[in-house]
Amino acid sequence: MSRETEEKELYNYQERDLQKIFDYIENYPDNYNLLYQLPTGGGKTVVFSEIVRRYIEKKGKKVLVLTHRIELCKQTSKMLKGFGVRNKIINSKVKELPDGNDYMCFVAMVETLNNRLNEEKLNVDNIGLTIIDEAHYNSFTKLFKHVEDSFVLGVTATPLSSNIKLPMNRNYDKLIVGDSISSLIEQGFLAKANMYTYDVGLSQLQVGINGDYTVKSSEDLYTNMNMQTKLMQAYEERCKGEKTLIFNNGINTSWYVYQTFKEAGYEIKHLDNTHSKKERSDILKWFHEKPDAILTSVSILTTGFDEPTVKNIILNRATKSLTLYFQMIGRGSRKLDNKDYFNVIDLGNNLARFGPWDANVDWQLIFKNPDYFLDNMVSDEEIESQFRYVMPDEVRELFKNTENIGFDIKKRYDETVNNGEKSKLVLEESVNQHAQMCVENSEDVFDARILSRELKDDIQDRISQYSKCIINNTKNYRDWLFEDYNRKLRSKINEMFR
Repeated sequence: MSRETEEKELYNYQERDLQKIFDYIENYPDNYNLLYQLPTGGGKTVVFSEIVRRYIEKKGKKVLVLTHRIELCKQTSKMLKGFGVRNKIINSKVKELPDGNDYMCFVAMVETLNNRLNEEKLNVDNIGLTIIDEAHYNSFTKLFKHVEDSFVLGVTATPLSSNIKLPMNRNYDKLIVGDSISSLIEQGFLAKANMYTYDVGLSQLQVGINGDYTVKSSEDLYTNMNMQTKLMQAYEERCKGEKTLIFNNGINTSWYVYQTFKEAGYEIKHLDNTHSKKERSDILKWFHEKPDAILTSVSILTTGFDEPTVKNIILNRATKSLTLYFQMIGRGSRKLDNKDYFNVIDLGNNLARFGPWDANVDWQLIFKNPDYFLDNMVSDEEIESQFRYVMPDEVRELFKNTENIGFDIKKRYDETVNNGEKSKLVLEESVNQHAQMCVENSEDVFDARILSRELKDDIQDRISQYSKCIINNTKNYRDWLFEDYNRKLRSKINEMFR
């Protein structure tokens, strides 16, 4: 073992977790399955690399490390070498292992290993410890039968299965929870996240069989002009001039984002899983070297990617996956000497759905009762019912002659119903107020009618609140109300100028 390896030291919280894990390895049966949780950026690979080193040293048995992506294979192999563990990667080029005794540790991709085992080209009978990285992915379950006699250690930042029908407590006997995100921030190991959210109506999104929003419905929403404008506005308000990583749900969306930023004069690159290894390497090199680089991508960079210099994460997508939420934000959480915080821009109501990134999560409860967590997730309808339109400063300036521009639809509806009056009076009063605003800030009827177009978002918000009050919230009905409202608004403006 080299002098450099001997000097490698774990942080206190990592050493503490390692001791807990080793207690199980030494005191529980060889076929015990243990799960270990530590946040993204907490150093899971460091912890299990040292576990591998000590295990081989103490037990003299072989270790198998499983990953689900080739990039993770290489990174893990490199980290193990840094701890003095000589290891062999079992990839597509390795067809068989004639003499496995040359190595005490193997790093393999799930699919590759499964194929070799089914072809009976490999023998894992002498494996004493199996480590499963990113254990929440269900591709690993097919291998459990091959390693049922070894001690299994799964590691993950989020002990919630990617498949609702295969909960993690079915494959693991016990969960060990490491330090929380807030604790790692407090100790100076992770950067703090400043979170900014922009309300987005998600009613047109559809949920697929995997439990998350479909790519098609997401692309339909996020490629429209309103969303592209909202994204650009968010970038210019919060991220301009600093390194920014944008996550999208769908390749088309990412290309739209690329085009939008390109046309606005920004330097940006797009990356997805169709890029070659060389293209990916060149793009990530550019992203690393350019201080104000903008990179738009699909989910390819959620794992196995580490770029500490990222200052802004933009979630240009909605997700129902808690794991994906933590993975995306975690890409910006690496701390540097000149980086104590990073920004998260949420354009998918994800913050409202899951809570702040650094809020404490009861992982033991989620591990034991994943259904309870999923059943109690805040619905999109509930989130959107809390939306309140705030008039942008540039629009407010157009109505500067009007002192009060607010109108409480729900309060007025309740008063109207209690007085035994018809609910449609609420919208009539709202129309009158909007017409008055246009008249007060215009020189003639033509100016006023043009100015009324600036109230589009305010009108839609009021109609949305009204339709919820009368429990008729279908899209067709809201669309009809919107057209009718604008027609009455134009008519009222004409009447006021006569």
